[in-house]
Amino acid sequence: MKMEIARGKLCAQLRLRRPEIEDALATRVYALADPAEVADPDYVNGLRASLRTAIDYGLAALETGDSRSPEVPPALPAQARAAARSGVGLETVLGRYFAGYTLLVDYAIEEADASGLLNKVALRDLLRGQAVVFERLIAEVSSDYQREASGRLVSSEQRRAERVRRLLAGELIDSTDLAYELEDWHIGAVAAGAGAEEALHELASSLDRRLLLIGRDDGTTWGWLGCRRKVDREQTYERISKEWPAEIRLAVGEPARGRAGWRLSHRQASMAFPLAHPHRSPVVRYGKVALAASILQDDLLASSLRQLYLDPLAQDRDGGRCLRETLRAYFAAERNVSSTAAALAIGRQTVRSRLRKVESALGRDIRSCGAELEAALLLEETGGTEAGDEGIVRRS
Repeated sequence: MKMEIARGKLCAQLRLRRPEIEDALATRVYALADPAEVADPDYVNGLRASLRTAIDYGLAALETGDSRSPEVPPALPAQARAAARSGVGLETVLGRYFAGYTLLVDYAIEEADASGLLNKVALRDLLRGQAVVFERLIAEVSSDYQREASGRLVSSEQRRAERVRRLLAGELIDSTDLAYELEDWHIGAVAAGAGAEEALHELASSLDRRLLLIGRDDGTTWGWLGCRRKVDREQTYERISKEWPAEIRLAVGEPARGRAGWRLSHRQASMAFPLAHPHRSPVVRYGKVALAASILQDDLLASSLRQLYLDPLAQDRDGGRCLRETLRAYFAAERNVSSTAAALAIGRQTVRSRLRKVESALGRDIRSCGAELEAALLLEETGGTEAGDEGIVRRS
């Protein structure tokens, strides 16, 4: 009974440190492999949720011991299956669990030493039980992952997709059967919508480029447009924008050369893809939305920019439209009031009046937060967030 009480007190103290544990675990897990490299947003969001579930499960197992430990939460093997579908390697999945197990053990030892709740024998028994629970978790997660993976590499197209996944992961494997030269110049592309594959074929033909195409289960299509010689990027992107069907979403990376460039341009396209919108910007280019795309990967930053710099302006009579328009012109004119007035065809005094209203709404001087304010406006302009909406609007 004393042991059970000590376990309960130890876990209660660990739960008080839960935010700290969660932050430390996220840092370790993301250091193993950046989830942003996976195009499927459901997988990325599921990973964040599974970290919290794993911590809760680990603490529950510590408290009850291996003989009465709870069943493995369904969310954990489900996330392993999602990892298999997204092409994330089993070694990465298991590496994340080992990192979490080690971290929780470290915190348990630290808290036990500081509190004196458990002697060395009791702590050893507790950790031995935790190891047994962890082995069961790893066995179940591995089994679900392997069942999912084994059922997927059936067709030649799936085997081809797996080869692409391994190349994107940096593995030095033979790419001959892809019929695509990885040492050439590349433009990565991610598209979604009815007819996306056909549209990419037509675009490659129009630009006289070789095409590598991979269909994804999440409804997106990954493509690479390749050629031996570097071409004028502005002219190329202008043609892409003009020729691409407006009803199909498309994101393209910047031209890059060789295997490293092939991976880089794909990552850029994947990062920019959430900002593509069929009714606003069906075609987005990473170089034009890089800042907004990066901000959008950080939920805290994107939400904070909206809350701090857009929501206050939305309280104005027209929802802040006039103030945001003035700010965009002001920043485009390098913060010159006269140039802003000329661009908007209004008087300088009107510009100054609107800027003062902005500062009053924000409760701060524009000069002290210009970069953040400009980033918030950019995020809204590219579709990352809309003033007056509740929360961040994801473009997926």
